[in-house]
Amino acid sequence: MAPTDKSKLKRPPSEKQPKASVARYLKSVEPQIHEGAKAALLLKGTRCSERMGTLLKDLKAMQAPAVKLLTKKNDIHPFEDASSVEFLMTKNDCATFALASHNKKRPDNLVLGRTFDGALLDCVEFGVGSYRSLQDYKGALKKRVGSKPMFLFTGDAFENDEEHRKLRNLILDFFRGDPVKELSLAGLDHVISVTAMSGKLYLRTYHMRLKKNPSGDKTPLPLLTSCGPDMDLTVRRRQFAPPDLWKQSMKQPRELKVKKVKNQKTNMFGETIGRLHLEKQDISERSGKSIRAIRVADQREKAEEAALTEKDLAAENGEDMEEFKKRSGFDEESGDVVREQPKKRARKARRGPNV
Repeated sequence: MAPTDKSKLKRPPSEKQPKASVARYLKSVEPQIHEGAKAALLLKGTRCSERMGTLLKDLKAMQAPAVKLLTKKNDIHPFEDASSVEFLMTKNDCATFALASHNKKRPDNLVLGRTFDGALLDCVEFGVGSYRSLQDYKGALKKRVGSKPMFLFTGDAFENDEEHRKLRNLILDFFRGDPVKELSLAGLDHVISVTAMSGKLYLRTYHMRLKKNPSGDKTPLPLLTSCGPDMDLTVRRRQFAPPDLWKQSMKQPRELKVKKVKNQKTNMFGETIGRLHLEKQDISERSGKSIRAIRVADQREKAEEAALTEKDLAAENGEDMEEFKKRSGFDEESGDVVREQPKKRARKARRGPNV
């Protein structure tokens, strides 16, 4: 074995091994194959009215437990400089944010955004019009902590307009909560409805209770009651991700890609449909369950076919016999065969030469 230089095995000062707690933290913030819920960071701008502060508290109640609310006011302007937002998002390990502010130029201002790989991906600025908080619905049932919402998007703009489609994607990403594979009907307790009409977005929240179907069907009937928060939003400024960054953020790890199985596919209902390749089966000799009426009908059909066959054979035999008699010269009265005499050729008399 060759001698080893021990000086080369020493770790340089710049590559000092981190502490165990730091190593665990760095491992926890690394990209994971199965990511958990996207935590939301709620911020206050330089100036924030009491109304917008109440809105942030309502968002915290809807997003709990994957949410952090910072009560300190911050001089943050994500459309001009996103470095402050990116720093706070990385420090608090959050992926989405909501920034509430209020000033003379943009009163009741709400900014929703998200980041990707520590950089700002997209953000949209809304003006909050009419607003009803959770406190305005006293006595109404509220959502349970950690329950996932059901969404209803109403309006042709969400299907025909590219900007509204991106807004829908942003809202879904902000409120989606923890990703799950299966849902229990008992865990569905609230609905968020977003309606696009006349250039505004009308966001309404309803509490849902499942009632027994009076018709006797197993599927329960939902009963919706308003529980808040409700708000009317007007889009002011928007900054969406460039195509290359958006494409990079949509990439999925190879471990999550579903491998295609030969002769197997999934329909629109999530059911797996398979295709089997078998040899051609001979079913002519197999006898299945027969009914008496069908057996009688088959016997009649076979008898009729036999009678027609015999009739055709008799007709053919008669025609053949008539033709034979004509050719052979058969006399029907005497029953003898009359043979025609061959015709004799007339011989010419030989004459001598003329003298």
